[in-house]
Amino acid sequence: MIDPRARAAHKALGEEVSADDVATGDRLAIADHLFATLRGSHHLVFANSRAAVEDYTDLLNRRCENARVPEEFVPHHGNLSKDIREHAEARLKDRTRPATAVCTSTLEMGIDIGSVTSIAQIGAPPSVAALRQRLGRSGRRGGPAILRLYVSEPEATPAIHPADELRAQLVQAIATIELLLQRWYEPPAAEALHLSTLTQQFLSLIAQHGGITPADAYRTLCAQGPFRTVDSPTFATLLRDLAAADLIRQENDGLLLPAETGERLINHHTFYAAFAAPTEYRIVTEGRTLGSLPIEQPLPEGSLIIFAGGRWRISTIDTHAKLIEVTRASGGRPPRFTSAGPLVHDRIRTTMRRLYEETTVPAYLDATAQSLLAEGRAAYRRLGLHDTPLVGYGNDTLLFPFRGDAIMTTLGLALHAYGVDVVRYGVALLISDTSPQAAVGLLADLAAEGVPDALALAALIPDKRVDKYDDVIGEELLTLSYARPELAQFSAHLAGRGSG
Repeated sequence: MIDPRARAAHKALGEEVSADDVATGDRLAIADHLFATLRGSHHLVFANSRAAVEDYTDLLNRRCENARVPEEFVPHHGNLSKDIREHAEARLKDRTRPATAVCTSTLEMGIDIGSVTSIAQIGAPPSVAALRQRLGRSGRRGGPAILRLYVSEPEATPAIHPADELRAQLVQAIATIELLLQRWYEPPAAEALHLSTLTQQFLSLIAQHGGITPADAYRTLCAQGPFRTVDSPTFATLLRDLAAADLIRQENDGLLLPAETGERLINHHTFYAAFAAPTEYRIVTEGRTLGSLPIEQPLPEGSLIIFAGGRWRISTIDTHAKLIEVTRASGGRPPRFTSAGPLVHDRIRTTMRRLYEETTVPAYLDATAQSLLAEGRAAYRRLGLHDTPLVGYGNDTLLFPFRGDAIMTTLGLALHAYGVDVVRYGVALLISDTSPQAAVGLLADLAAEGVPDALALAALIPDKRVDKYDDVIGEELLTLSYARPELAQFSAHLAGRGSG
């Protein structure tokens, strides 16, 4: 389970690079290998973003066109229309002709596509659990489950960043596979409050029963229900927030009913979706709907895009009807889909540290991956990370905690509270205008103070409204909700390290 609130903190700290960025040459090399390896059978290629799905589908079908062979690569992600997704699923089940789907997590589980010959994963898997679900799609007919994993690492140059020298994407992928082999998977975030989802479920109870008392609602949803981390004072505060937002009102006998705004909300077709979605435009060609696209960046008429496995020119945009009309084109590029990546669990990062410090080479690595792993281990030793997590970098200091994203986020916020600027760079935190010696002092002071005040740290995040109903929840509860999961992991981290 991914807590989006930590992603808001990533944004506040300033994410300097994206782990999904792949150089053009690497993309072409990956597409070449996929084309040569997968043609002629049934496979799934998991890309870590919808834009990557469109990009690789286009690259692979261009290779089919150049080789004068039938196209057999189809896209599958949540923004495509139902008929296009069902077409991809039907192609996978059709054993009379080969087909490979390039997809996001939409084909991890739950959709009947039969067994496929192999799985390909582009980039480090988003989690151990996701990798297990994806690998489970292969080998269902008695044969072995086959996984091919492609990782892009920057070229080694004199100007390479120390964090890039560690080959962290490769090592993260290896750590994920090693944990999969150990049958470990990410546990759910049991300490999170999930107040937006609680709001949706509470309003659903009112809609179901025509009204409900606070005591009955708390007993059903919290005391005996799935939201047991929410105590009665927090629930009471939530009800006051919903009343202030005109979603509920209370009768003289104590019964809670929908207020005017709440009545409109409950009766709207979007109410029963638990997650918020940006405004999306429907993409249409010759009367056929291809899918939808969130408009969060300029897309003027005449723009060229890659979508649904084809190349298109935007001919008209109807802002009133939220409609984009497209025609066939010879060029284009995938649109940007705004989505934050999943948070990396603490166990993955601690396993990465172990991999850096040992000498065993996993048997499943090819020659290039073995060489890159050796480079990463050599950089780890050269940077002295076995002895200290701090590395000088010009006027700044890089901090390599090798801990999960929740801990890194909280640590960055705690350093912010000391008045220093912190920027996230992959597996490192860059502490600006601070020498390693000064950073040692900062961290010593932080450890001596013990667990920082979670609410004070959460208050540093300017916008904590990331879930669907967060705009009707007051600042006090948003701060509390954000602070809970981060503090739990960071507290355990500090307790394990003591004053050191």
